[in-house]
Amino acid sequence: MAKKTIRTGIVGAGFAATFHFESLQKVHSTNVEVEGVFAIDAGQAAGYAKERGIRAYDSLDALIDKVDVVHVCTPPVAHEPIAVAALERDKFAIVEKPLTGYFGDGSDEFNGDTFPKTDALDHSLASIQRMLAAEKKSKGQILYAENWVYAPSVQKEREIIEKTGAQILWIHGEEAHSGSHAHTYAFWKFSGGGVMIGKGCHPLTAALYLKRVEGKARTGKPIKPKAVSAHTHAITRLAGFRDEGHIRCDYHDIDDFSLMHVVFEDGTIADIFASDIILGGIHNWLEVAANNHRSICNINPNTAMQTYNPVETNFKDIYVVEKTGTKQGWSNPSPDEDFFTGYHQEMEAFYGTIAYGDQPESTSSLAADAISTIYSAYVSAEKQGAEVPVNTF
Repeated sequence: MAKKTIRTGIVGAGFAATFHFESLQKVHSTNVEVEGVFAIDAGQAAGYAKERGIRAYDSLDALIDKVDVVHVCTPPVAHEPIAVAALERDKFAIVEKPLTGYFGDGSDEFNGDTFPKTDALDHSLASIQRMLAAEKKSKGQILYAENWVYAPSVQKEREIIEKTGAQILWIHGEEAHSGSHAHTYAFWKFSGGGVMIGKGCHPLTAALYLKRVEGKARTGKPIKPKAVSAHTHAITRLAGFRDEGHIRCDYHDIDDFSLMHVVFEDGTIADIFASDIILGGIHNWLEVAANNHRSICNINPNTAMQTYNPVETNFKDIYVVEKTGTKQGWSNPSPDEDFFTGYHQEMEAFYGTIAYGDQPESTSSLAADAISTIYSAYVSAEKQGAEVPVNTF
């Protein structure tokens, strides 16, 4: 079969747009032509475009009209309108995490600490419904860029579940590090919440995905979340927090530690931790306790490579792992971090869907269930951990 050519546009010119572009260079099943980029910050877009030899567009509509798919790599507050604009033109939308959310009432007085969290849940569910309605009418599709779903260790766990008919009893997952790259992340009005959505969405979505896999393998029907209880904290905003310069602590109105306890339709459970108070690089892992096996998916760090470096400056031009504070002593350099975290496989799969109609693993329905679970968890945290039912899609 001859390779199809897919014309691609990137919306946003920051951190996510950078690794999306890099991952596109590893797509082999199709010929990817990156047509151009659009960003609200025209100067940033121009610099991004020049560095990569592509065109900077002066409007979103102009870019969408030239491409088959757009990569939505903006802050979450802009995900819905960009994705819907693409879908209305029958284009695909690869949407970064989180899919959507609640970003305040638009007032100067809005504060993420004090508003009723039921508002966030109601508005996020309405946003999901608008996005799914646009997708249903479109020849395009929402492809949810949740790389954990495509991480090699998680996909190996999928194979184990499918081939052995495993029953997952408990999933235990975490994403943690010392703080987000983005300045806007500090404000609920841009990010739609703190670590529970910004980091917790990764292990949560992987857990929801594997329970779907289990259900389909055993009965043909996905197993979905039924209820959630949660706690959130703002540790770095405590009056007694002592800043030693290693952990980001300029957050305005968001949580920097969270725990979600998810109960599924079959009564099994998942516990999902997320935090911005962990030193030593990104800590991403998922443990699956099943009735016939146990798996620990170490996404990063992992021990694919271990290196001892006695002098910090020796490694000044060596990338080790994301967000590690030092390169001296023992470390676990990732031979290909994007591979272990699923970015390459994610894009390969998405372009197989766009070009050839392949079924994606990370869908709008999975993304919708993750958002619904997270905002139900924020309601629970406001109620001091009381269990809250989860609407699913």
